[in-house]
Amino acid sequence: MNDMMINVLLCWAVVAGIMLLLWYQQLRSENAGVVDVAWAYLTGVSAAILVLSVPGGLAERKLLLAIMALLWGLRLGTFLFRRVIGKPEDSRYRYLRGYLHERYGKRASLILLLFFQLQASWVVLFCIPYMAAAASTARLGLFDLVGVLVWLIAMAGETIADAQLSRFKANPDNQGKVCRIGLWRLSRHPNYFFEWLTWWAFVFIGIGSSWWWLTLAGVAIMYVFITRLTGIPHTEQQLVRSRGDAYRRYQQSTSRFFPWPAKPMPGSGG
Repeated sequence: MNDMMINVLLCWAVVAGIMLLLWYQQLRSENAGVVDVAWAYLTGVSAAILVLSVPGGLAERKLLLAIMALLWGLRLGTFLFRRVIGKPEDSRYRYLRGYLHERYGKRASLILLLFFQLQASWVVLFCIPYMAAAASTARLGLFDLVGVLVWLIAMAGETIADAQLSRFKANPDNQGKVCRIGLWRLSRHPNYFFEWLTWWAFVFIGIGSSWWWLTLAGVAIMYVFITRLTGIPHTEQQLVRSRGDAYRRYQQSTSRFFPWPAKPMPGSGG
């Protein structure tokens, strides 16, 4: 246990150092979106490393979880990299940067530094469900298969949702409009829903682990993060600012998070 805690602390220190360098880099580029790219890649790599360092546990399960972590981080990180690097700063971060400068003046950059370091802590936090599942000593079986299937469905759903939104945004005719195609007809944030679903995989894979409750905690914490803290609230605030009444009508007709058939759109347009 002591060795594992040392590994976790070393992981956090390395990630915090990388986030410090990225914070310094964004002072020059004025593109804080790089923090999202780094978070995805670093969480995937960190989870893979920490999973393999968990004492005990079935070696085959730890290898499976490490591969899942790397593939998850590679997919999300690469998607964000293509969306962020070399592009104008995401409107959410532009708004945040302007707000911080207006309220805190020269101290705004230090607030952003704290934000980058908070992301470093979240990298380690979201490695814990992987580690809890890896501690299971049970033989590979049905629950592991269910977990892998849930993970595959979640990865496919998030990939499809991201692709649908990217295609919609790439069409100049859709500028200023609200995406209501494909999975976006069933949920205002299908990408976030399927991201959350990913973490259910570790609940099934971790059955038999003495730390199993941490996999459930991971699902609950991810839900709170997405729906109450960093995900949906900030995204919706920005979309209301940029899309106005068109997005408000979308909010009235379409489920906020869980996929569900949409209600008839109130009014018209948008």
